[in-house]
Amino acid sequence: MTSEYIIEVNETDFEYEVLAYSQNTPVVVDFWATWCRPCKTLSPLLETLAYEGMGSFRLAKVDVDANPNLALQFGVRSVPTIKAFSGAEVVGEFVGNQPEDRVRAFIANITPPSKDGLALEKANSLLLNHDWSEAEESFLELIEQYPDRPEILLGLAKSELGQGNPFDSLLILRNLGSSLGISDRDDQIKHLHLAMEQIRAETVAAEEEAARNVKLWSYLGFLGGLLLVLVLY
Repeated sequence: MTSEYIIEVNETDFEYEVLAYSQNTPVVVDFWATWCRPCKTLSPLLETLAYEGMGSFRLAKVDVDANPNLALQFGVRSVPTIKAFSGAEVVGEFVGNQPEDRVRAFIANITPPSKDGLALEKANSLLLNHDWSEAEESFLELIEQYPDRPEILLGLAKSELGQGNPFDSLLILRNLGSSLGISDRDDQIKHLHLAMEQIRAETVAAEEEAARNVKLWSYLGFLGGLLLVLVLY
């Protein structure tokens, strides 16, 4: 996958696309291989974060089998290996697949926050909190600047779905087109169904947590009342 924020580099252009580029913008290099199973999980996450970062860093992908000299030069002994460059120097690295929160923390540590990146983070946070209407407003503001960004369109689709507007959500998904590889109707409905299942699961989890809190407070209230009775009588 190549885009404005994600590129594939090799032994010929690494110095220019990574080292020189990192003089102005951090570059995260993903050393991977086609046979690497953990890479199939980590690489898509890094790509998602690159899109979310909106240019706060560049993701450069290096196939170690096709570029063994680069792997040797930077001491890559296993894949996936992730190295962050700034000022043409390695400023951070980790080896192996990591939980999403740790990967996000790694990226945050080597990238300055951008205004647009913070806006997208806010919109996604509103989604997680099920503030559907406010999330919709936030995503609409972002779409004015980035009308073709798949993660923004998908967030808007989820906000519509959360407000009980599945048909509006499906129309938004149709605008995603080839950027998410869901150009035909069956795939659009499949992604809509997955989004519905995600929201349903999150809602059930939130309701269960709320029910547990109600039971806890009821129990604490009972204990408080019992203690008061014992004190008074």
